[in-house]
Amino acid sequence: MRAAVRAAFRLARHELRLLAGLALWLARRTHGTGGGQAFGYARGQGPVMAGLAFVCVIETLAMAVLLRNWPAVHAAMLFLDVYTVVFVVSLHAASVVRPHVLGADHLRIRHAVHVDLRIPLDRIASVRRETRTTHERAEGELDVPVGSQTSVTLELTAPVEHVTLLGRRRRVRLVRFHAEDAGVLVRALTRG
Repeated sequence: MRAAVRAAFRLARHELRLLAGLALWLARRTHGTGGGQAFGYARGQGPVMAGLAFVCVIETLAMAVLLRNWPAVHAAMLFLDVYTVVFVVSLHAASVVRPHVLGADHLRIRHAVHVDLRIPLDRIASVRRETRTTHERAEGELDVPVGSQTSVTLELTAPVEHVTLLGRRRRVRLVRFHAEDAGVLVRALTRG
C-alpha cells in the first residue's frame, strides 16, 4: 500500500512539473540553467510532438460529434481529450525548457521531467560523439534518446546514481544521450 501511495505521489508531482514546464515555455524561460552553458535536445522531436497534438485535437473533435447525444459521457471525454492535448504539449515544453547544462563542476543531463542526472566533471573518464539509433538495456548503462537517437557517449570513472520516475535507484557508469550541438558539447567537456 505504501509503495502505491508513493508511486501515486511521484506521478502527481510529475504531472505538476510538466505543467510548470508549459508555464515556463509560454514565458520563454528555462529551468536550472543559471551560470551554466545550456545544450538543447528537443528540436528533433518538435514535429513529431506537433503531429501528435494535431491528431489529439482531431480526435477531440470527432468524439464531440460522436457523443453529442450523451452529454455526461461527452463532458467526461471532452475533459480527458483536452487534458491529453495539454499533456502532449507539456511534454514537448518540458523538454525545451529543461536543456542539458554544463556547469563549472558538473554536467546535468535531462530529458523533460523524466531524467535529471548530475555527473561531476571529475568522474568523466571519456566523452565522444557517437550517433546511435539502437539501444539495448544493459546493467550500468543509461540511454536518454530523443527520437530513438543518442549522439554523445560518456564513460565514467565511478558510477553515479540515477533515480527513475518512480523512485528506483540505478548506478550507471556509461551514459548515452542526445544533444543538438553534440560536437560543441564534446569539445567543451574535453577542454574541461
